[in-house]
Amino acid sequence: MTTASSQTLRKWAVRAAWLVALGTFLAILGPYGTGRVGWPQVWVYWVGLIVMGAVVGWTTGPLAQRLFPALPGWCHYVIAAFCISVPVTAAVFAINVLMAGAVHWRALPVTWFFVLVVSGFVVAIAWIAHHIEDLRQAARASSSGAVPARPSDALLGKLPHPLRKARILSMSAEDHYLRVRTDSGEALILMRLSDGIAACGALDGAQVHRSWWVARDAVRDVKKGDGRGTLILEDGREVPVSRSFYPALRDAGWF
Repeated sequence: MTTASSQTLRKWAVRAAWLVALGTFLAILGPYGTGRVGWPQVWVYWVGLIVMGAVVGWTTGPLAQRLFPALPGWCHYVIAAFCISVPVTAAVFAINVLMAGAVHWRALPVTWFFVLVVSGFVVAIAWIAHHIEDLRQAARASSSGAVPARPSDALLGKLPHPLRKARILSMSAEDHYLRVRTDSGEALILMRLSDGIAACGALDGAQVHRSWWVARDAVRDVKKGDGRGTLILEDGREVPVSRSFYPALRDAGWF
């Protein structure tokens, strides 16, 4: 398994553990009378709803960041909470109808309100976790006395909020889009590679291929041969170096 694959697997394993832990906590708490259902049904109920909400949140959160990049980060979480409440309310209402054997439409607004409260609680936890991580990164930078170089807002403004303080490893062109890979994940944004490279002018990196830009500190190993080369990055990816860029990289000490 490659380093990139193991990092991705570890990230999703941590996410899954948090979801199960949160669902278990709510099952033990048994809000809104759900504790009367009994175990393990109440556990399946809450874990299932939390997982459903997480999937919706992981989809709508980044989408909100792309559509409304000028909004403060917390606004994207609020939008995600409202989006989560819609399908989860439908699921909860359907379960209630199956259990009661009758449809009570007047209960729908109340159900939505209760779901929104729980959605807001879960999203608030996610926001706090990301905020704490941002503070930790700032504290590490402050204690080291070094101010890390950052890309310009032209690039950062299009990245999902959790990636804006991450270290950029590489960028690659995909048609009219740009895939930006960081040490905290990756994102596909609408931007040309040339514009992305210009936005990363303050970083120590270089274009190594007509479709690739690589940060120098992300390179862990190199392969040379026949006027070309390959860069092995810390995330396990192998990036080709074309003949046209090889001489300049060689003279700069990349090889």
